[in-house]
Amino acid sequence: MTRILRALHIPSDEEMERAYLDGAANRYDLEMREREISSGRFRRRFVAYY
Repeated sequence: MTRILRALHIPSDEEMERAYLDGAANRYDLEMREREISSGRFRRRFVAYY
């Protein structure tokens, strides 16, 4: 049952940002990724559909 729930889990913005930052190869790559996140790379454009 827990496997099914984990498979259906949609990562939050914070989780996606953390995973992206964790993938940095070096300090310069990390700084570039931080700037991308600050500019809104992982912000959702459409929160709700009506």
